[in-house]
Amino acid sequence: MTSDPGTVHARLRVTDPGRWRALALSWRRWADLAGRLAAELAARLVALGRSWTGAAATAATSRLGGLHRRLVLFRLHCWRADQFASEFAASLERARRLVTGQLAAAISVATRADLRASEDFSRLTDAFHASAEPPDGARPDCTASPAEVHEWWAGLPPAQRQWLLATEPGVPAGLDGVPAADRDIANRLLLDNRRAELDRAITYARGDDRDRLRSVRDGLTALSDRLADGDGPRAYLLRLDLAGEGRAVVALGDPDRAGNVLTQVPGMTADLASFGGELTRAERVVTRAAELGPRVASSAVLWLDYDAPDFVDEAARSRQAEAAAPVLRRFQDGLRAGHEGPAARQTVLGHSYGSLVVGRAASGPGLDADSVVFVGSPGVGVDSASDLRLRSGEVWSSTARNDVIQWVPVAPAGLARDLAVAATVPFVGPWLAFGRPEEDLWFGRNPSDPGFGARVFASDPKGHVGYWNPGNPALDTMAAITLGTAR
Repeated sequence: MTSDPGTVHARLRVTDPGRWRALALSWRRWADLAGRLAAELAARLVALGRSWTGAAATAATSRLGGLHRRLVLFRLHCWRADQFASEFAASLERARRLVTGQLAAAISVATRADLRASEDFSRLTDAFHASAEPPDGARPDCTASPAEVHEWWAGLPPAQRQWLLATEPGVPAGLDGVPAADRDIANRLLLDNRRAELDRAITYARGDDRDRLRSVRDGLTALSDRLADGDGPRAYLLRLDLAGEGRAVVALGDPDRAGNVLTQVPGMTADLASFGGELTRAERVVTRAAELGPRVASSAVLWLDYDAPDFVDEAARSRQAEAAAPVLRRFQDGLRAGHEGPAARQTVLGHSYGSLVVGRAASGPGLDADSVVFVGSPGVGVDSASDLRLRSGEVWSSTARNDVIQWVPVAPAGLARDLAVAATVPFVGPWLAFGRPEEDLWFGRNPSDPGFGARVFASDPKGHVGYWNPGNPALDTMAAITLGTAR
């Protein structure tokens, strides 16, 4: 792309990023078609092996097996093209937002995007004609750090990485430190098998277990629809676990190429069945960030890789948050290890019980975050922002005036004081006791109380999940925190 301002301005004026999104969607659909063909061929191979033996059968099976592998590789290349086209479209949209008032910045964004896309598609052409080769070394064990995992993956020749993705997708699918684009391909390749396994489990299940599995399947269907969707930021499937009520980690936009990365941790009752609504809220933050700060790419990750409480008795204990904290820390380390170019600004946001997860992670050793945000919190496990071990010490919090979270999980000592005030102070005692937000909550001091020491930001009174509503000032602030421009 030329760097002449007038030429770039004219081209950006007429460029339609939607065409690139349509191209990405067409590659996604080719991958889906190839998947259906591969599944049918695999079934035929099984049937063939049961009914035909001998040298001819062996030769035929080998040829058909080779065709099956080529279909799988074709899917891999389709998704790679989908990723490249999607990210190029997103970059063009950011450049178009800048073209009116910041032409130099628009030229810079568009030129870098054009160069990157050219390099991406050139590598894809080379990979399409190359042969996949099995790796000749050992895989990382469970003690390897995300940085060590990334070093291992980056050290493999492209042909060996391609072989692992196509034939052993379960290896890279769950490894923090493997690039997000590769994990996305691996998890998408596993998706059909997991859906089939779930359908078989439903067939033999009974009672409550069958209802649970059906709920997980409904959530998986909604997630699959979002992965196939051509609207909004491109979704990257970083983890999927169908055990229990289901877990998933999905990034909107490639976090390895973004300058700002938000990790959002949902709270009580979050599971695969409710994943769609949670993902919509994360998408609103990253969409608003792109509007407010188009010079740098932003990505949002919905992180549901823990067993969120289902009932109040579970939510009254910190056990699940304590179990989740090291997993979240490892995930953040993986984001840092896999990132391309200058280090990204990393923000971790916890909602409701998810804020306790973030608090436990941040009070332990080494949460890789430049800022943490608590929204609608029942307490975060510490009584002061200074107890959180963050390099920057940047801690934010918001609780809407009518969010029930600031009254329901009251600390026992605080409740006793409130009852005493309500009983002893004539007339205004009940209002003094229960008419204001509580300072001491079940899991520590209210992080939205001035005494906690966080930077408190405003929210419209929209209840416990209204912070992400369009037009709510809290949404703009969460986007600005993601960008590092909030004051």
